Amino acid sequence: MDQFNLIQNLTILVPPLLFAITLHEVAHGWMALRCGDTTAWSEGRLSLNPLRHVDPVGTVLVPAILYFLGGFIFGWAKPVPVNYYRLRHPKQDMALVALAGPGANLAMAIGWALVMVAGKIVYLMAPWLGVPLYAMGFAGIQINIVIGVLNMLPVPPLDGSRVLTGLMPDGFGRLMLRLEPFGMVILLLLLTTGLLNIILGPPIYWLQRLIFLIFGH
Repeated sequence: MDQFNLIQNLTILVPPLLFAITLHEVAHGWMALRCGDTTAWSEGRLSLNPLRHVDPVGTVLVPAILYFLGGFIFGWAKPVPVNYYRLRHPKQDMALVALAGPGANLAMAIGWALVMVAGKIVYLMAPWLGVPLYAMGFAGIQINIVIGVLNMLPVPPLDGSRVLTGLMPDGFGRLMLRLEPFGMVILLLLLTTGLLNIILGPPIYWLQRLIFLIFGH
């Protein structure tokens, strides 16, 4: 987005990022409510108001640092509280709760693809509006796919580990609990060694390519 200045870039990137991390968490809470746990609902975490979900580090600091370092922007919100023991079928339902977050990101990626298409149409009549609308849709696709795919890694506390816990024997869940305190260290090691890009690169690329092919990028 070299054609835009700092303010324009932030205007284009911030809405997709806020929606991506906010609706990701709301989806967790919504699925938990469907499965019998009212904790997130009672604490007001099913709200679409981003201020209820903002994490000073994950929502503000990390995206800002990545932006100024020239890397791809992603972030996270405060985790939605889920009471495992209030779920009707705790093991299976927890997997559904975990899967709901990345599922919401995939749905949002498709939604932003429609915004991108709208930008192309609007450009014919009002280029000044069509160009940033297209850029916002494009950014929304990328941001949501990165967040969704990253969260499906089977590394605690990411969603992928909870999905696998729901599918695997109980011993796997105990292993994930023991690994959870070291989850961020594992992710940092994967990042610094380049393994994270090797693991995530192909699914991110093919999901983006599929959406762009469907919606005519």
